[in-house]
Amino acid sequence: MGSVVVLYSWMVRGHLHPMVQLADRLAGHGVPITMAIADVPSSSESHDTVARLSATYPSVSFHLLQAATARSGDEADPDADPFITLIADLRATNPALLAFVRSLPSVKALVIDFFCGCALDAAAEVGLPAYLFFTSGASPLSVYLHIPVMRPDVSFGDMGRSLLHFPGVHPVPASDLPEVLLLGPRNEQYRATIGLFEQLPRAKGILANTFEWLEPRAVRAIEQGSPRPGEPVPRLFCVGPLVGEERGGDGKHNECLTWLDARPARSVVFLCFGSASSLPAEQLREIALGLERSGHAFLWAVRAPVAPDADSTKRFEGRGDAALEALLPDGFLDRTRGRGLVVPTWAPQVEVLRQPAIAAFVTHCGWNSTLEAVTAGVPMVCWPMYAEQRLNKVFVAEGMKLGVVMEGYDEAMVKAEEVEAKVRLVMESQQGEELRGRLAVAKDEAAAAALETAGSSKAALDDFISNLQISRNQ
Repeated sequence: MGSVVVLYSWMVRGHLHPMVQLADRLAGHGVPITMAIADVPSSSESHDTVARLSATYPSVSFHLLQAATARSGDEADPDADPFITLIADLRATNPALLAFVRSLPSVKALVIDFFCGCALDAAAEVGLPAYLFFTSGASPLSVYLHIPVMRPDVSFGDMGRSLLHFPGVHPVPASDLPEVLLLGPRNEQYRATIGLFEQLPRAKGILANTFEWLEPRAVRAIEQGSPRPGEPVPRLFCVGPLVGEERGGDGKHNECLTWLDARPARSVVFLCFGSASSLPAEQLREIALGLERSGHAFLWAVRAPVAPDADSTKRFEGRGDAALEALLPDGFLDRTRGRGLVVPTWAPQVEVLRQPAIAAFVTHCGWNSTLEAVTAGVPMVCWPMYAEQRLNKVFVAEGMKLGVVMEGYDEAMVKAEEVEAKVRLVMESQQGEELRGRLAVAKDEAAAAALETAGSSKAALDDFISNLQISRNQ
């Protein structure tokens, strides 16, 4: 084996899964890959996750890194800010990352998840070129590159729906920035987030999980612009869409897909809000009433709610299956039996979206879910929950015009009438047909980007490998 490339991520599916797809793709191109995973947030299931990945992707070597501050749930400070604790734990993993890198015979480069940007210091300490892997698209990347140099007269949180203009992207209402940016410069979370954004220019290059056709203006703006005069932006490699099926699963996998096999083409609305989102019981009941009144078939993955006073890190914790009978309106499951299927916690999203029966996708607009819908050619009903999802909502619905917005997402409750109306719009209206037409084109373009000949993302991956100046395995 020649020099390896070390990919570095952390133990949250939305970040880990796309980097595993990148690792698998690089390994398939003959690049020796070792993937280091920070055990943050620490979990008793982390070793099982690494063992499963090792068995599933034999061409990639996986290694779990323990943070110097690793602590059990019983040892956590209940008064500590969970986001600041997360960033601190990632920084505290740098010594383990350094020890691991130094234990390898030869390392050519580090590719670091954006959230693990503090590892750029570790790369500098051992003299390795470092690239950042950005799990989202080029549009939020353009926003993040420019946020640190903006100096608004007031806090973003005080700007309401005022439009912000960033190079290459559709204007963004200030209230649709990630919620941490609305807290203001005096807030510790805000400052930590700006610190992550300020790491971006330090990288030798940025690998983004997107493809040029999907975000051409943002890609050009990043490639041709600079947030600060005289400070070049790292080279951009659009290597997406990095979408892969969940390898493994359980009985629910077959239940969902078998049920969909019996449904007519383009007849089912799929509702799934990702691996870290959940809704309060009252909101679940409103969704149920809206689905029932719409008259359309549906497949709905319901995750058990967290306690109303739980901190934001609880969204990443495993939860048991949702108690559907207790959460949903009385008699709902019986009244919709046959045309609806509700599954607790989990559905094989990539496979579900690719089923011919699926006609629409009610989604939280996480970037992984967005790309999965694009590659499957399924229109989106955008219902953002947290992090950059409101940004993605703007870009999907207003910029790319590949979805519509579930109004009320930024209020206390999305009402049943709105759920019914948006389901009917996508399923029954001319606007819904136009959405399906645009998604059909997007699906073809996503497939074309990965083609061995003339694919833009394939070319970007080859360009990145050449940039590494690494000898590939034969």
